[in-house]
Amino acid sequence: MPSLEEELFPSTPGKFKDRNRHFHRCFASTSTMFLWALFLIALTASYLCFQSFVDSGNRYFSATWGGHHWEKQVRTSAQIRRSHGMSVLVTGAAGFVGSHVSLALKKRGDGVVGLDNFNNYYDPSLKKARKNLLNEQDIFVVEGDINDSKLLLKLFDIAGFTHVMHLAAQAGVRYAMENPNSYVHSNIAGLVTLLEACKNANPQPAIVWASSSSVYGLNEKVPFSESDRTDQPASLYAATKKAGEEITHTYNHIYGLSITGLRFFTVYGPWGRPDMAYFSFTRNILQGKPITVYRGKNRVDLARDFTYIDDVVKGCIGSLDTSGKSTGSGGKKRGPAPYRIFNLGNTSPVTVPMMVGMLEKHLKVKAKKNFVVMPGNGDVPFTHANISSARKEFGMREARRK
Repeated sequence: MPSLEEELFPSTPGKFKDRNRHFHRCFASTSTMFLWALFLIALTASYLCFQSFVDSGNRYFSATWGGHHWEKQVRTSAQIRRSHGMSVLVTGAAGFVGSHVSLALKKRGDGVVGLDNFNNYYDPSLKKARKNLLNEQDIFVVEGDINDSKLLLKLFDIAGFTHVMHLAAQAGVRYAMENPNSYVHSNIAGLVTLLEACKNANPQPAIVWASSSSVYGLNEKVPFSESDRTDQPASLYAATKKAGEEITHTYNHIYGLSITGLRFFTVYGPWGRPDMAYFSFTRNILQGKPITVYRGKNRVDLARDFTYIDDVVKGCIGSLDTSGKSTGSGGKKRGPAPYRIFNLGNTSPVTVPMMVGMLEKHLKVKAKKNFVVMPGNGDVPFTHANISSARKEFGMREARRK
């Protein structure tokens, strides 16, 4: 058996030459394989680059926005038709509050462009129907997402909005337990994307946006005032709205954006969201199905500060009219800008059994009620608004019940 030395250095020249030729053949074979590997890697990289180009092109050509006709619609819808009017981008324009606010602004001669992603949190056909109402009043609603920074840049470039009414959000307290990521995507990431667009605009618009009474969380002091603590959220939805208040404060402080946050208290009225209790109660009562009535600890009735949509619209428009100007230019702050938070509520809570009694009276049908202790699903036992700040700032009055 040859030794290791013999394997490396054979005793005869012939054997060495044979080994040498074998070595060169192996080396040549390895070099060829290496070149083929490089070729395959380059081919794969080229394919991936081409596929990325194709995908980008497909996204471009399948986009629901862009083009000369689209730009003309945006520009026409944003046109101001009254002296000292404003041009407003309304996000969530096909939503409950957004559609009402858009119509009210347009009616008085302001320019309005809507933005909505028509998600399926509830039946999108209702949003499409609201969009048709807006179209009838020459309000153009762009189908797109507030996380689309390119779309926002294009809209600001075309329309030069003086104000933004930011109402787009993932709503609902209980749904957050099923789809938490949708709340982060819309209520936090979407808000930041919008604020970035506003901060970089020149001139910067003033911003009014929808926070929520949910930020008061487990606070037991009533009525709820804007100066009360809001660091005990009871739901992820409430936490995202509280985060929104902190984020907007930061953008106001650093970039000089004029920002007003509105804490809505259980808004109701025509074209309302179908997930609201008064709709599901009405449907079940008419169909003879039982309704679930939640109660708090010690059988305490839950109560909500129900606020009629017309009064909320007045609060939104009053906030826009008194918002003051942003002080930045191209993302650079020149001085302090207004930062405000207001409650928009009815100031007169109604218990759930009282609401059911009203429905029974008007429907002329007795409800089948199942009383259940409220589960830990993020709901709070009561809400009650103090609106003295809004009353002082822009004449918000105690709401009328409809």
